[in-house]
Amino acid sequence: MSPWFFPIRSLAAVILCATPAWWLLLAFLDAQPNERFTVIFDDLKRFARDTRFHLDLRDAFRLRGASIECLNFKFDDTPEGEFIETIMAAQGALERKQNGRQVAQKMKARMQSGYWIHNPPVGYRYETVKGHGKLLIPNPPFDAIIREAIERYASGHFQTQAEVKRYFEKFPDFPRNKHGEIRQQRVTDILSQPLYTGYICSEVYGINWLKGYHEPLISVETYEKVQARRNGVAKAPMRKNIGNDFALRGFVCCADCNTPLRSSWTKGKTKRYPYYLCQSKAYASYGKSIARNQVESDVGDLIKQLQPSQKLFILATAMLKYAWDHQRNQSAEIVSAAKRKVMNIEKEIDALLTRILAASNNTVIARYEDKIAELENRRLDFPKKQRCKLLTAQPSKKN
Repeated sequence: MSPWFFPIRSLAAVILCATPAWWLLLAFLDAQPNERFTVIFDDLKRFARDTRFHLDLRDAFRLRGASIECLNFKFDDTPEGEFIETIMAAQGALERKQNGRQVAQKMKARMQSGYWIHNPPVGYRYETVKGHGKLLIPNPPFDAIIREAIERYASGHFQTQAEVKRYFEKFPDFPRNKHGEIRQQRVTDILSQPLYTGYICSEVYGINWLKGYHEPLISVETYEKVQARRNGVAKAPMRKNIGNDFALRGFVCCADCNTPLRSSWTKGKTKRYPYYLCQSKAYASYGKSIARNQVESDVGDLIKQLQPSQKLFILATAMLKYAWDHQRNQSAEIVSAAKRKVMNIEKEIDALLTRILAASNNTVIARYEDKIAELENRRLDFPKKQRCKLLTAQPSKKN
């Protein structure tokens, strides 16, 4: 060991392997130029990731007056010792690169066999299955949330991805970033993930629509509808000045061109008159207008003649009951998730209070108190944020 003495208070900062944060150690040494330190690591291969970095890092410690010690290698400043050290460092770099290549080959082979190897997307989790190893399986309740969101977007129930994002935000347990937010990029990633169809695609490994062993959440047809909507022509938002003057605007079509009739007010000598008209120049009906009262009166008479069949009543009743039960179950899950969230916050507060009782350092106690205050604010603010969502999502208990 080096004859230099290093203070006990800095032991945690200097007994380190060479990690991506090695510059933090160098900054620590620079901040205390009048003290001598010894850096200890367990294996020469853990000192640096390649030969050049090994030599540069060794020189950096030497310039700062710090010595380095390894448990399985004796550093020697002689030319022969430096030669052996360089050879050992090069050998370690070679082994790391070979191991990396072997791992990459195994990962590619497993992907080509129909198994996903990366982090599971929202709605899936890994579970060890006999004969498969780690296999993606649906992860309740997020699998149902993902399935419904994608299907609603494919059917047009959700017109924009922003609506999908708001749907995800209704669920307190839905994965969020460190700021407690669901980014729009996450919504885009979910809607464009072919893994939910039961197939595997990977540009890195050159795999296109390989049938996987995991259970799909949606059909390929649903996925294609989603991509068609995402890549299609963006719909313009509804104009604010449409008003309620023309109730059938967008519903009634021209008998010649089968396109929706436009509507406008025509100025007369004494007053203005409402009309529906066709503006398709390629057809004979171009420019011909129909009085609003006539169109809406004819449509009203037609609606009065409609009589729903008994089968339609039964089907509509079943659809409404299904939608009601689904919404009620979803609302119950939102309430349960909110309660779990509050309980977890309370457990964190209790754990921090226990640590405060055992702590004696004023700085540590102050940090614990700040964290407790932050958690208390989150606990009090959480029900307020969820109140509107819970009230709008939860149906009445009356049937």
